[in-house]
Amino acid sequence: MKRRKICVVTGSRADYGLLFWLLKDIAADRSCQLQLVVTGMHLSRQFGLTYKAIEADGFKIDAKVDLMLADDTPSGTAKSISRGVSGCGAAFARLRPDMIVLLGDRFEIFSAALAALVAKVPVAHIAGGDTTEGAFDEALRHGITKMSHLHFVTNSESARRVRQLGENSRHIFNVGSPGIDYIKRVKLLDRATLEKKLGLRFSERMIVVTFHPATLEEEAPQDQFRELLFALTELDATKHLVIFTRPNADTGGRILNRMIDRFVANHSNAHVYASLGQQLYLSLLKVTDVMAGNSSSGLYEAPSFGTATVNIGDRQKGRLQARSVINCRPVHKEIAAALRAALKRKRAAIANPYGDGNSSRRIFRELKKIRSPATLVKKRFMDLTI
Repeated sequence: MKRRKICVVTGSRADYGLLFWLLKDIAADRSCQLQLVVTGMHLSRQFGLTYKAIEADGFKIDAKVDLMLADDTPSGTAKSISRGVSGCGAAFARLRPDMIVLLGDRFEIFSAALAALVAKVPVAHIAGGDTTEGAFDEALRHGITKMSHLHFVTNSESARRVRQLGENSRHIFNVGSPGIDYIKRVKLLDRATLEKKLGLRFSERMIVVTFHPATLEEEAPQDQFRELLFALTELDATKHLVIFTRPNADTGGRILNRMIDRFVANHSNAHVYASLGQQLYLSLLKVTDVMAGNSSSGLYEAPSFGTATVNIGDRQKGRLQARSVINCRPVHKEIAAALRAALKRKRAAIANPYGDGNSSRRIFRELKKIRSPATLVKKRFMDLTI
């Protein structure tokens, strides 16, 4: 029997962590052949050359598409997108997959979707239908939805939006967030092991900061980030440890990295890591007091640990939220107040609206049910009945 070739594209440490268990499930099935295309931040020294971690996990990389430039201006990002389309197109032509799996909303993934569209290869898209009003990622996500054929959404609201975009309800599956799968399926590290791995002594209280450029905001990302840094300086440095993770390779991300480096150099209670990897990062979220910034992990994963999230600005505006999330504007006084409120909260069990940790299994089960992927390519726009 011919093995079905399922090609998965990953462009960052974030989506790789979410895809990890799906990759494992595909690789372990004898009826399937996993093909892995690596692009984006994975191939950048600045972001830790994380493709090496993928190889260390035992996965074979079938193609590398280097699209990153030293220029993170809008023009530079547009050039990266064009390089991604060309590179993914060449990779798909060589690998000849039966279907392609994409996750999320980043420009690298948009490039892969466009290359798959013109190559007439059906796309299974994970995490469509969300809204993130502060970033152009929202438009990219909806664009990927229209170029995709199977839709694995994280919640019922997102499923409704995908239907509203004209997609066939028979091809929309509410599977939850695959980010929770890692929490359920891997033993996370305890506090002492984390301290040893990170080379740190944890303080009485801890804050993990992940802040990305909000690419549609009128205010410059560095101005918003400066407000957060001001708020962090008001914390007692002897009692509060601040751990930064690097921002994504979005427009304006490099200046945020320079600001982090200056802050860490001048504050003994602050530390930064280019890439922690999924196990370390989630283990850290489990023991930290507050996750602060504008990353989706504050909404997807942090609630599973009962960890409070301070969600700053509009980058994640519109996403479904647990009650552990505190929203505030990117204004120093409001961020400081939100941090104080979050630090006062007692850790408690929180209902995570993004599922039960079995997302990857559900996705793979539905992928295997498709008898002839090629029949998915020609789509019909499904009008809503009023």
